[in-house]
Order: sequence, then structure tokens, then C-alpha cells
Amino acid sequence: MENVLRPVIVVGGSVVLTLLIGWSVDRLLRRADDRHSETSLWGLLRRGRVPFQLVLFAALLRGSYAQVTLLVEHRIGIGRTLTLILIGAAAWLVVSIATAVVETSYSRYANAHRDPARIRRVRTQVTLIQRVVTAVVGVVAAAAMLLTFPAMRAAGASLLASAGILGIVAGVAAQSTLANLFAGLQIAFGDMVRLGDTVVVDGEWGTVEEITLTFLTVRTWDERRITMPVSYFTSKPFENWSRGTPQMTGIVFLHLDHSAPVEAMRGKLRDILRECPAWDGRDYGLAVTDSTPNTMQVRALVTAKDADDIWTVRVTVREQLIRWLTEQHPYALPRVNTAEAALLPGQGPRTGRTEPEAAASRPHHARHAHEPPRTGPGRG
Repeated sequence: MENVLRPVIVVGGSVVLTLLIGWSVDRLLRRADDRHSETSLWGLLRRGRVPFQLVLFAALLRGSYAQVTLLVEHRIGIGRTLTLILIGAAAWLVVSIATAVVETSYSRYANAHRDPARIRRVRTQVTLIQRVVTAVVGVVAAAAMLLTFPAMRAAGASLLASAGILGIVAGVAAQSTLANLFAGLQIAFGDMVRLGDTVVVDGEWGTVEEITLTFLTVRTWDERRITMPVSYFTSKPFENWSRGTPQMTGIVFLHLDHSAPVEAMRGKLRDILRECPAWDGRDYGLAVTDSTPNTMQVRALVTAKDADDIWTVRVTVREQLIRWLTEQHPYALPRVNTAEAALLPGQGPRTGRTEPEAAASRPHHARHAHEPPRTGPGRG
């Protein structure tokens, strides 16, 4: 009878204590969250109640399993299994606590500051810090699990003897990975690019959507995702439109006929911008910047507060100027001239020679074909 009751008491007691302690801690965290509504730390810590209860259960059962006479021949294997569960649950709990602290710190900073650039920078940094902590905890937990096996501890001594060679081989094999790892840290703390920044990479315009220790994802304007190693941003030039102030200046080019009314276009541009909400009112202008034998190039300059608004202003100006020229000044649109060139005074209609030269080149009978008959002596 004792052989049956003892396992039931040990296992059942571990379960009851785990549930009781877990419920008590969760209740305390809930009360703290209600009292301190200005911070989300206590509410985020409640997410770790599952790994916390798992740690409690594995620890209680691991410590009291020696008192159980059940499955004595498998005691070592069961004990090692409980140890592995305890290590894994402890790593899960540490990651949950670190995530709660990092997210709370970011929330406080975002609420205290109104500068979007600084908020994106801190967001990038805390995200990468969270990933680094998760990676370190995972590696330590995996190493601790491996060291629970005697064979792995014995192999560790032999591995230390060849650590120099293994280090060189691993360094050469993981050269690109390590380069991306250090590049990710450089991006996070060097403030080169941040989450939410508007960038132009290889001619593609988009927004930085995700930054990890090894790769970076850019979401383009047509909702494609471009994934590239973070080392690209530390070794090649790229455009960051969110760096510094987000204000931007845009340009609209129009190719028009030389007869286009430039002064009237300046007035129309001013009217268009006054009715465009995306224009920030800082500056505008219109000038002829180039000329070809058939057309001239007109440049309209506009400003806006960010990249999205500058796109709206540019397309609005382009559409309304073209429509206004089509309706009010159609002669200003580019066209192919099929008429004959204007002639200089005295030139013939096609040959371009003067009338005396043209007359001299005609045959003798043609020259006299239209002359009036002579009535001199010897003629009737």
C-alpha cells in the first residue's frame, strides 16, 4: 500500500503546490497591475506564468523523486528528463521576464518622447537586445542540457585540446554569419537605419519592416518584401529618407513646346498647391531647366513634410498641370512639326534659291515660253 500511496502523494503534492503557488503569484501580479496602471510591466510578467509553473513542478518533482520507489530501474533516466525540463523551462522563464522588461522600457520611452526618429531608434535597439538575450539564453540552456550527459562531459576535455583548430575552422566557416552579426549590432547602436525608416535600396523604395542580427526586411510601396543581409547596409551606400528631418523636396518634370506659357504655369502651380493638403507651404517654384530642338524641359519644385506627402504632391501637380494645359493651352503640349520650314525673304517655295537664280537655271525655251511676241522689224 505504501508503494502506491507514496508516488501519489509525491506527484499529487507537486502538482497541488505548483498550482497553488502559481495562482498566488498570478494574483499578486494582477493586483500590482491594477494598482500601477501607468506601467505594463506586471501585466507582461503574467505571460510567464506557464513557464513559472513548469519550473516549479519540475523542481519539486526532481527534488522529491528520490522518495518514490516507482520505476526504480529507470530512476536515472527519469531524473535526467526532469533536469532537462527544468533547464528548458527556466530558460523560457528568463526570456519571458527579459521580454517584459524590454517592452516596458520601450513603452515608457515612447510615451515620454515625441520625436519619431528617436522612438524608432530605441525600438530598433531594444528589439535587437531582446534577440541577443534570447540567443544567449538559448545557447546557455542548450549547453547546460548537453552537460547533463556524462558522455558529453567526457568529450568536453578532448574538445578543449583541439579548441584552437576548431576555433579557426569555425571562424572561417562562419565568417559571413559573424559579419552579419556584428553588422546588426552596428546598425542597432550606430543609428544607421531604424525600424520604420524610408529607404531606397538598389533602386527600390520602401520602409524598413524588420531588423534581426543577420538580415533586414524592406517592405516596398507595392507591398513586396526585400530581404537582404544587414552587412549590406554597412558596406554599400543607400538612401535613408528618414535620417534627420523627414521634410523632403520633390521635382516634377514636364516636356512642353517652346510656346508654353511659363508665367501662367507659375500662377497655376501656386493655385494647385494652395488646394493640396499634402503641401507643407515651405517652398515652390517653376523654371525652364533645359531645351531641345523640339521641346523644352520645365521643372516644378514642391515641398512636403515626409516621403508619403511628397509623392502625393508630385502626382497632384503633374496631373492637374497637364490637364490645365490640355484644356486651356493645347498648343503648349509637345508635338511633331510636319509643316514646311519658314522661308527667308526672296527664297523660292521649295529649292531655297532666289528668283533670278531659279530663272537662270531653267532651259532656254522655258525661259522664253511666257515672253510676249516681239513686233520689231522683220516681224509681222
